[in-house]
Amino acid sequence: MVNVGDETVGNAEPCVVGVDFGTLSGRAVVVRMRDGAELGTAEHAYRHAVLDRELPDGTRLPPDWALQVPSDYVDVLRHAVPAALEAAGVRPEQVVGIGTDFTACTVLPTLADGTPLCELPEYTARPHAYVKLWRHHAAQGQADRINALAAERKESWLGRYGGKISSEWEFAKALQMLEEDPEIYHRTERWVEAADWIVWRLCGRYLRNACTAGYKGQLQDGAYPSRAYLEALNPGFADFVTEKLEQEIGQLGAEAGRLTAEAAAWTGLPEGIAVCVGNVDAHVTAPAAGAVEPGQMVAIMGTSTCHVMSSDRNETVPGMCGVVDGGILPGLWGYEAGQSGVGDIFAWFVRTGFPAEYAEQAAALGRDAHEHLTALAAGQKVGEHGLVALDWHSGNRSVLVDHELSGVVVGLTLSTRPEDVYRALLEATAFGTRTIIEAFETSGVPVDELIIAGGLTKNALLMQIYADVTRRPLGVIGSTQGPALGAAMHAAVAAGAYPDIQAAARCMGKADRGVYQPDPERAAAYDSLYAEYRLLHDYFGRGVNDVMHRLRRIRAEASA
Repeated sequence: MVNVGDETVGNAEPCVVGVDFGTLSGRAVVVRMRDGAELGTAEHAYRHAVLDRELPDGTRLPPDWALQVPSDYVDVLRHAVPAALEAAGVRPEQVVGIGTDFTACTVLPTLADGTPLCELPEYTARPHAYVKLWRHHAAQGQADRINALAAERKESWLGRYGGKISSEWEFAKALQMLEEDPEIYHRTERWVEAADWIVWRLCGRYLRNACTAGYKGQLQDGAYPSRAYLEALNPGFADFVTEKLEQEIGQLGAEAGRLTAEAAAWTGLPEGIAVCVGNVDAHVTAPAAGAVEPGQMVAIMGTSTCHVMSSDRNETVPGMCGVVDGGILPGLWGYEAGQSGVGDIFAWFVRTGFPAEYAEQAAALGRDAHEHLTALAAGQKVGEHGLVALDWHSGNRSVLVDHELSGVVVGLTLSTRPEDVYRALLEATAFGTRTIIEAFETSGVPVDELIIAGGLTKNALLMQIYADVTRRPLGVIGSTQGPALGAAMHAAVAAGAYPDIQAAARCMGKADRGVYQPDPERAAAYDSLYAEYRLLHDYFGRGVNDVMHRLRRIRAEASA
């Protein structure tokens, strides 16, 4: 017999389930608690994907909007969890806990009982009633005002976010809702992170997790921005915290509640098992990669990249997404930075810049578009394409914190080939990561090790470019489902199998260290290209030439 918290399991080994809610789909993994073995996985794509052009009823959306439909998340519980159990060959009674993670800041307006406003018949055609996905960037104007006023008033919390908060975060998105659709704002009784909403649906209890509250909700030292500050932003925003946001905080790895009968019917899991407090996809991945010591930075690379790291030092890093006490691991300061577009940029180029003749060649060789362009680009020497690009196609999250910036490719000629541009875009994202690392180190926060997680680890050329550009050995997480594994590990802590997430990481985490080593000759060549990147970075990103913002305004006027 094996005892796990209050649960007892017979001859079969106890397991936990982790569910990772991403940008386009949700993934479930069944994990053996003893050693972190992933026994079965399943994925379910969101039926509505991302609403960035129109609502389900055809209502048009302005530029820079990105919405989702919350019922798609419940469908992941209905489909991916039972399928993962079946794939694992695990009986439901072996599962003693479930943990979840979410993209952030992904936030939605609800009634007091958690009902999303977009599910009310009178609001199905109102964009502000829907989930605002992390990459909803239409609140940049509100974010600019939040930052300017906080700097003017010398608000103490601003330094914890490197001097700027993002348009992606809770306050900017809520202020946009107030100013553009006050009826929806006033109907909103709870402004809820999707990470907490899904846990609410699983166990019937609403807690705000400490991670999103700290990084995306500006909760620092137990307090949100003051009523006086919010009133100065907009008189109608004065009571936002007390009326819509404030809620009991749940600590990471703690039990939020027990699985309800309704959620048990959705998932096929036993009613009453432990449901873990919610978490963020990037932050939950750090212990899954075994990164539980100061100075170990994990870059979770997918559609975007999030850089997370714990440290025993509390410093102000320009452009960081936040530093939160215990935000990733108890007892350490958790740092976050990121890039708003990475895999999305590569996908955009394949979608728009992959000629028919290349498609024919790729098909003949049995490659997909990314594999074909990567193979062609891999044969080049550093700098052979004559290009340098800026990775701002979805704005800049760190270190400039400006989502109205846009992408650039310099050096195009009539001889430029698709693989040249593709490689330049790969390199641009590596330059963006180096910029983030340098911001940390010059601020007194050492980055001793870089570990990569996420779907892009399968691109060996990209990984080698990152090693060469950053001049650091690259480790690679030993899981294709890092966030889901991390969520499962936190569920194991909530179920009582481990005393804390560090102990769980020692048994269940996995990473291969130093898989990619920097090549001195290529690294030196990249130093020259990186210098050009930084010139462009500061020229377009720090106000020397404000053309990107002017083009945004021209586009908005033309679209009106």
